[in-house]
Amino acid sequence: MIYVDADACPVKAEVETVATRLKVHTFMVSNGGIRPSPNPLIESIFVDAGPDVADMWIAERAGAGDVVVTNDIPLAARCVEAGAVVLKPNGEALTSANVGQALATRDLMADLRAADPFRQGGGRPFAKADRSRFASALDRAVQKAERERRT
Repeated sequence: MIYVDADACPVKAEVETVATRLKVHTFMVSNGGIRPSPNPLIESIFVDAGPDVADMWIAERAGAGDVVVTNDIPLAARCVEAGAVVLKPNGEALTSANVGQALATRDLMADLRAADPFRQGGGRPFAKADRSRFASALDRAVQKAERERRT
């Protein structure tokens, strides 16, 4: 299965394309505000509003043989620990080897933003190449998860 932290996910269409081609049941989890897909493989899950409610729903269910798509590093860490394959929307895999560093970087950046409230900026815009890289990474991750599920 694929679990998508869907509220701010820029690659929902790419997830649906890959899930449809590989015939994988997918959960788009959000607090609302996204349009449900008519695709029978794509199930929209609407959770109550509140901090981390969607994350908790995903973390309670994702495990070995599943793929999780999220930019949320604490959620990614929980899912990696549970044995899921985790991808960020840019196609970067978060694994047991790098999720600790990602958590530390996240915490450092939060501290820097708190120390300088006028600090502006963000990452570069999400590009077509990012979408393509993500779709390829998701395809590989789903196939890897399927192989692991069978063993």
